[in-house]
Amino acid sequence: MNQAVNQPAPAAATTETAPARVNLRPLRALWPYVRRYPKLIAGWLGFLALSSASTLTLPVAVRYMIDRGFSHAQAGSIDRWFLILLAVALVLAFATAARFYCVSLLGERVIADLRRNLYDRLMRLDMAFFERTRTGELVSRLSADTELLRTVVASSMSIALRSVITVLGAATMLTVTSPRLAGFAAIGIPLVILPIVLFGRRVRGMSRNSQDRIADANARAGETLNAMHTVQSYARESHESERFAGAVENAYRAARKRVRTQATLTASVIVLVFGAIVAVLWIGAHDVIGGGMSAGTLTQFVFYAVFGAGSVGALSEVWAEVQRAGGGMARINDLLAEVPRIAAPTQPKTLPSASSAHPVGAIAFEHVRFHYPARPDTAALEDFSLTVRPGETIALVGPSGAGKSTVLQLLLRFHDPQSGSIKIDGIDLRELDPTQLRERIALVPQDPVIFGADAMENIRYGKLDASEDDVIAAARNAEAHEFLSALPEGYRSFLGEKGTRLSGGQQQRLAIARAVLKDAPILLLDEATSALDAQSERAIQQALERLMQGRTTLVIAHRLATVLRADHIVVLDHGRIVAEGTHAELVAQGGLYAELARLQFAP
Repeated sequence: MNQAVNQPAPAAATTETAPARVNLRPLRALWPYVRRYPKLIAGWLGFLALSSASTLTLPVAVRYMIDRGFSHAQAGSIDRWFLILLAVALVLAFATAARFYCVSLLGERVIADLRRNLYDRLMRLDMAFFERTRTGELVSRLSADTELLRTVVASSMSIALRSVITVLGAATMLTVTSPRLAGFAAIGIPLVILPIVLFGRRVRGMSRNSQDRIADANARAGETLNAMHTVQSYARESHESERFAGAVENAYRAARKRVRTQATLTASVIVLVFGAIVAVLWIGAHDVIGGGMSAGTLTQFVFYAVFGAGSVGALSEVWAEVQRAGGGMARINDLLAEVPRIAAPTQPKTLPSASSAHPVGAIAFEHVRFHYPARPDTAALEDFSLTVRPGETIALVGPSGAGKSTVLQLLLRFHDPQSGSIKIDGIDLRELDPTQLRERIALVPQDPVIFGADAMENIRYGKLDASEDDVIAAARNAEAHEFLSALPEGYRSFLGEKGTRLSGGQQQRLAIARAVLKDAPILLLDEATSALDAQSERAIQQALERLMQGRTTLVIAHRLATVLRADHIVVLDHGRIVAEGTHAELVAQGGLYAELARLQFAP
């Protein structure tokens, strides 16, 4: 566990050394997604073959049109060759359009599957991963990196294969048309390949570095936009703009290096290719003047040379795109290869069902010791033992950093303790499927999460198949019905991103309604009334008391007025239990709790 802490975040890992190692092997991971669609592959390859054949037929049609159509005075002869040339062009147009349709659809389908698979993977990673990885970097991989791959599958891959076929076909036809001129043209091939090899490795490394810098900028933007309330309250708009501008400038400089190298590669290839063509045409022109070659044959040779040269130039550009996609796919593969530390066992046990004879919700912490991955040298909990009977309400109190929220984090199995065990109804959490475990627990956090949807969908998040009547009943129990009904569209009102259209207390009541709707046997309240005014707190307290009936409840509260009716109060300090008992007992004992009570209840 501690070793994992020192591992860098995948998105930023080995940024400096990556250029030396990046290659095209990561793109192999696309094949399982591509092969799911054999019909689209067959259509793409079939129409690609037809369009390539049509392209290679065009110069032959032009040659006969010149040599035979122009050599006869009869108009019918030249008309026939023009019609043949037009027919070939029509076939080429149809085949090209059909090829584009098939390969573009294939690319969109493959990237949609990849994005869905990547997002599904992210949903199942443990909290330790999200603690060490910035959200903006993950969004960059889901958007910018997958967009690179879409370009490769939907365009670059088709262009590359078409160009290879055209180059090979053009080379063959050049040899058939004029072996002598083809020999001269072959001399320039090594001159074209050499810059591709030399510049290719540099473009590959620069591509990954460029994507990393884009991810940094996205991460910076995401972090700031999610904290606009704090940014503006401290008047730090200019400061954040400067920080983002710096990140964008770093991304620009990395992209400029890549673009400069790629442009140099493209220019070198074009100059070398067309320089070789001009030289060969100069020789061919002297052959036509000398009678050793017809004008139509030279025209055919020129067409094939142009086709071949254009395809080689296209290959150089595609190669650069493939290099960038290779870097993007490597970053995606890092995520897909991430193994969650919290996972279901091969044969998970099942929690017992509730009955009148056997109530559920018993909780037992046994000598638990836990260090957060980001703080391996500091114990959040040390030799922590706690037993909670079904239906009992336990309050956890203590100063900030005492370990109260850590107890809830471990109970939800967001982390596993380094030693000791945690059990629910006698079953160790590590023997349970985390999904089934969390279905038994309802959480009302200190900072409630409100999704960018309407109130109905936000409350229904607690139980996805709940009816509207169930949702409204839950809202009534949470004292949320009155203000929700007063919204412009009632429960169907959009609440804004992160619930910006609601006050802090209203957001808290919405979260309570969500927990009411879930109706789980274990209830976790993490400062559930912290954002409420005195009047709202009294109303919510009554709602919570109804909610806690018959449920095992763990309550975290700094305000001791909210835990006076708890069956048992546990006082924590520096990850250890320092006192236990009822409110009256703890006040009588003195110590930390008595001091907290004196500060809060003193007149």
